[in-house]
Amino acid sequence: MALNRAARLILVGAPGAGKGTQTERMLKRFPQLASISSGDLLRKNVRERTPLGIQAESRMKAGNLVPDTMILRLILNEFTTRGWLTDNTVRPYSVYSSSLDMGGVDETVDSIVIPSKYREAKYNYTDHPSASFILDGFPRTAQQAVQIDELIPINLVVNIDTPADIIIDRICNRWVHAPSGRVYNTTFNAPKVAGKDDVTGEALTRREDDDPEVWKARLRNFKETSEPLLEHYDKQGVLWTVRGNSSDEITPKIFEEFGKRFAADI
Repeated sequence: MALNRAARLILVGAPGAGKGTQTERMLKRFPQLASISSGDLLRKNVRERTPLGIQAESRMKAGNLVPDTMILRLILNEFTTRGWLTDNTVRPYSVYSSSLDMGGVDETVDSIVIPSKYREAKYNYTDHPSASFILDGFPRTAQQAVQIDELIPINLVVNIDTPADIIIDRICNRWVHAPSGRVYNTTFNAPKVAGKDDVTGEALTRREDDDPEVWKARLRNFKETSEPLLEHYDKQGVLWTVRGNSSDEITPKIFEEFGKRFAADI
């Protein structure tokens, strides 16, 4: 299905709500959408030993979180590389260089994205349908959302609202193929052969943290952090909430709403 303008999406939902499933189905239904995963970008840069990847890896090995500015730089580089964003105020930087020459002004990882007294970040973005994406893994907080706003405006935030007891039940019946990350559920997405991966035939396993009490705590934490995030996007006028007990129930609702907003008339 063709799009009539760029769709810039974020899916918000509690752990286990099915964001990954919805992303896969959206990409299949709307081929112009791309999945931009902050985690994938980070792993790619670590693997390719870019200066940014080396910095991030050293922080992770030290037990520290990768700062927001590093993730933002990864996202900014991806968007500029794809031609979705342009910045006419400075020459485009690359994750393959550790800094920019700003005439003596420090343009490090921490200053490249966040506006400073030396530079106001102004990025031009395209509304061409080919510049459509689902941003995965970032932002997770209202503060991070504000930082994304500095780069490019998100024009649809889908809040997947699934009851906590349904999510807990899913987790108790979840099995994974660890090498590929493929996920099965014995109640609604069972493997063709019990206990075996459909593709490789290898044994499925349970995740160590798939414990009901652990997940109850994760859901409480998600609620605390997501409320300000959802409020931020509600004020932006781009928040849309979909409710359902299963991915199969939620998917057609998302397809319908997305089509109303972005599908081209043929």
